[in-house]
Amino acid sequence: MQTEIINKLYWTGDLTDEELKQLIENRTEEDFALLSQKARSRCDEEYGNKVYMRGLIEFSSYCKNDCLYCGLRRSNRNAERYRLSKEDILNCCENGYRLGFRTFVLQGGEDAFYSDDLFCEIIEGIKKKFPDTAVTLSLGERSRESFKGLFDAGADRYLLRHETADSEHYGRLHPKELTLEHRMECLKTLKEIGYQTGCGFMVGSPYQTVDCIVKDLRFIKEFQPQMVGIGPFIPHKDTPFKEEKAGTLELTLFLLSVIRLLLPKVLLPATTALGTIDPTGREKGIKAGANVVMPNLSPVGVRKKYSLYDNKICTGEEAAECVECLRRRMQSAGGELVVDRGDSRIAVNKVL
Repeated sequence: MQTEIINKLYWTGDLTDEELKQLIENRTEEDFALLSQKARSRCDEEYGNKVYMRGLIEFSSYCKNDCLYCGLRRSNRNAERYRLSKEDILNCCENGYRLGFRTFVLQGGEDAFYSDDLFCEIIEGIKKKFPDTAVTLSLGERSRESFKGLFDAGADRYLLRHETADSEHYGRLHPKELTLEHRMECLKTLKEIGYQTGCGFMVGSPYQTVDCIVKDLRFIKEFQPQMVGIGPFIPHKDTPFKEEKAGTLELTLFLLSVIRLLLPKVLLPATTALGTIDPTGREKGIKAGANVVMPNLSPVGVRKKYSLYDNKICTGEEAAECVECLRRRMQSAGGELVVDRGDSRIAVNKVL
């Protein structure tokens, strides 16, 4: 059992790359039991047992990119495409606000239909109607001018998963026109502008090695994001990775605990993907040190069309209408679902 390394991580908030690799490669159930207990304890010190709700609005299933792992990739002719109007999005926010949501996450493919002007109108509309809420964007890579304009319109946070901090690995997951260098430049720009910035990666993606994961953890530690989103890779039947193995619940939970101890103040979601590969995956994520859940506020008629991976949960307890079900689930994991913006305790160091 790796008690010494786990205690070092708990007390110092860091390990060498060699120690991280050793911790991951030699992990045991006993190691995870101790690690997750330490991670949950650290999260409780920073946030108590609060679990913050984010209302996810998946506004478009169109995407200009052709990432090899994603069901929304432009080459997928079987994908069902849709777009939500400004009015649709505001209606989703109205429903969510009534249910107790104080953060709305606008997530979609990189869809040129939504101009900067349109996004600014949508953000300003949300902020005018619900001034005590936070707006999180997850729109992919954009120009500095675009990021700045959306921030000035009232956006608070931006999620841009880096997917992998290893450039060779990045190239095996993405088309040639997408580069890790540009992705990292976007993340740097977001922090400079003043966004609460989120990054993250897939666990168990094709060609991922333990060395890749160590690079991800080192990047996260050095970048100091306000949010980190990780979830297991799940293959999609209409992508080149359809026959690849999915990432595991076990390693995802282990890494959630590691990230909590590396960044005690971070906002850490128990993702939809966790709930997809295990019926109680999100509860297990909370026990491992996560403190955010993101139920779906999208109109029921489009939820199945936003198909990033196979068998994505999109009805029942994933639906925002079942907040009480989610509240009970979180209570069973020792968490308290709260009505709160839930801002990160990692300071935003605005440069511009």
